[in-house]
Order: sequence, then C-alpha cells, then structure tokens
Amino acid sequence: MAAVMGIDYGDSRIGIAVSDERGIVATPRCVVDGKKSLAETVSAIGAIFEAEKCGTVVIGYPINMDGTFGNRIHRTEKFIEKFSERYPDAAVERWDERLTTRSADRAMIDMGVSQRRKGISDMIAAQIILQSFLDSERN
Repeated sequence: MAAVMGIDYGDSRIGIAVSDERGIVATPRCVVDGKKSLAETVSAIGAIFEAEKCGTVVIGYPINMDGTFGNRIHRTEKFIEKFSERYPDAAVERWDERLTTRSADRAMIDMGVSQRRKGISDMIAAQIILQSFLDSERN
C-alpha cells in the first residue's frame, strides 16, 4: 500500500501530513505557502506527494457547520482539478474538515505550543484530517 497525504488547504498556509505506507498513522509533514499561484502550489504539493510515494490525497473539504458549502470550496475545487490533471493516477478524497482547526488549536494548547505558531496548527489540522480518514478506512 502507498502512503496517503492529508491536506489542510488554507488561503495563507496549507498544512501537509503523510501516513506511513501501511496507512495506519498520520504524521505532520510541513506547511506550503498558500499565497503562491495555483501552479506553484500544485508543484510544491506534488513534489511532496512524489517524494513520499503517496497514492491518495485526502483534502479537507470546507463545509460550514450548517452543512452548506463555504466560499473556500471554489479554491479547494480548483486545486483538486489542477492536481488531478497533473497526477491523474492519484486518488483524491474530499474529507469534512469541520472543527479540525479547533481541534488542532486545542492540541497545541495541550502540548504547550504557542498558538502564534500558525504553521504548526495547519500541520496538526492536516494530521487530524488524515488520521480521521485512515481510521474510517480501517473500520
């Protein structure tokens, strides 16, 4: 089985997490600059996808608390479209990301990490998205 990549796709920062090759444990990997062009963003994330030998991407899907789609859904869909064009063999899973940022912030508090270190929050959010996906696949 190939590793799985988790993405917390934000406007400023994009958190990346990667699973082990058995798809059991998600680990925070890095943060990609979300302010760059879409092409540069796809290239940066694609380089990690290739280096980690991933087969699937799980991307946090920005659903509002009431179940409606938020404004960020269009940016997320554009990224998915461009990524899928460049990596047609990659499986792309959309995963409900509601409350992941709040959970990431809570985890940072529990670890004693300053919430000012925003990149860490984005990586942890990506890890939470990916780990919940991996857990659901096992069950």
